[in-house]
Amino acid sequence: MTPSDGASKHDFPAASGDAGGGLSVFASNGPPPCPPRFNIAAHVLSAAATTPQKIALQVLADTHGAVAETWRFADLDRRIRGLAAGLGRAGLKPGDRVALRFANSADFPLVFFATIAAGGVAVPVAAQLTPGEAAAILHRVAPRFAAFGPGLDAPLPPGTAALDPTTLVEMATEAPGSIADTAADDPAFLIFTSGTSGSPRGVLHAQRSAWARRMMWQGWYGLSEADRVLHAGAFNWTYTLGAGLTDPWAAGATALVYAGPPDPLIWPRLAAHHHPTIFAAVPGVYRQMLRAEDDLAAAFAPLRHGLTAGEKLPPSVADAWSARTAKPIHEALGMTELSTFISGAPDRPAPPGAIGYPQPGRRVAILAEEAAPGQRHPVPRGTPGLLAAHRADPGLMIGYWQDPAADAATREGDWFVPGDRAVMAADGAITHLGRADDVMNALGYRVAPQEVEQALAGAPGIAEIAVAELPMRTDLSLIAAFVVPAADWEGTAVLEAWAADRLAPYKCPRLWIEVDALPRTANGKLRRRALVAEHRRDTTA
Repeated sequence: MTPSDGASKHDFPAASGDAGGGLSVFASNGPPPCPPRFNIAAHVLSAAATTPQKIALQVLADTHGAVAETWRFADLDRRIRGLAAGLGRAGLKPGDRVALRFANSADFPLVFFATIAAGGVAVPVAAQLTPGEAAAILHRVAPRFAAFGPGLDAPLPPGTAALDPTTLVEMATEAPGSIADTAADDPAFLIFTSGTSGSPRGVLHAQRSAWARRMMWQGWYGLSEADRVLHAGAFNWTYTLGAGLTDPWAAGATALVYAGPPDPLIWPRLAAHHHPTIFAAVPGVYRQMLRAEDDLAAAFAPLRHGLTAGEKLPPSVADAWSARTAKPIHEALGMTELSTFISGAPDRPAPPGAIGYPQPGRRVAILAEEAAPGQRHPVPRGTPGLLAAHRADPGLMIGYWQDPAADAATREGDWFVPGDRAVMAADGAITHLGRADDVMNALGYRVAPQEVEQALAGAPGIAEIAVAELPMRTDLSLIAAFVVPAADWEGTAVLEAWAADRLAPYKCPRLWIEVDALPRTANGKLRRRALVAEHRRDTTA
């Protein structure tokens, strides 16, 4: 598979500051262009040459602060280049794919970066999948090797060799070799999206994608080599791989990742023991911590700020966290195809209600939603439309794996249009209005479910809430609010009054449905379609 025309030209046109004028286009200068010869593994291991004895990773084992593993930058360099040499001796050729399926173990990033160091293409396969689901992905990508953690093997396609834990240990003893000399546009890894419906979609990324992440260092993290980054995700989640490992290591910072038994309330205790300066998690983790009685201010005293992505951060959660800790949370919007590209940041917090600003170096636009494909142009600021990123963005994927129709469906001239709705303010701040295919139709009006959810999130008696359009019959759909009750739940009458005070009549839910929990993907994202489908089954049974 070769790079798309737009993705291969990863140098932006010159831009300085706000380039949009009165239209919804925003561009600014960012990091220098990616070097033409570039390898992700060399990028993340660069600190091994300058600070070899600095701690790069601590694997945290339990709630009492025990450290299971400590990796210095020199250790990472030696192990990753040793595994890469072993893969090469076993027959891996440049461009060959290596599937990897591990539980919450440091083996995941080690094999991931070793594959890229050897010139191969890493293909993570989620540990949460069934063996049948994992086998389906393996057959789609036909890897040269498949590396499995204990108990996570799956049926292999013809021509794929298994790398079991014993084989990987033997490979790790190989003398470290050199890192492959790859081009910035060469493929590096293939991620299958978690998805909310249908088959998982493969997203092929180039080596340059890690360099593009430098736009997040200023535009989201405020990251420096002095930071200690605690990520609440597991090793085998790409959010952790990027924000929790790739970026801290490339910046020369220390990464802290928990690999002990699941415990949603562990994070204050870990923070108290290990003193992170940056904490990254999905909104649900912050919500869970706020329900507990921990002294969050004391536990997170060294923290400069929190980060969040994956789903919308309710303003009530952000406000409660700030009140308890006196520290802000900076939210980011992203997608598998591009990673996060719009965010609040320490030096430019998001205005109320907005996600934030395009990161320095990004070029973002809002295109006319009602226009025909091929005729969509930027709309005036303040007008909702389709969120678009320039196809020259160095972080944009090479393309969808063996799916040219999906590639074509996201192209609009020079823009990549993934199907999100948004509006750009006069100063360039972006407010996300949800997925275009999630938009509800109420009495002829278009209503984003996120808008209704945000209005209802602070209502009394709600632990969590999701809103969706629920088909009742072929000619009738209603806006439904699915509520996970809190301890002070008093019934729907209070919610109806709350909604009436804050929403236009056509935006107010007509159905209030109590549920025990909201369905989410393994990565914590709300599965809105699954929620609707489940309720339809319940009502038609």
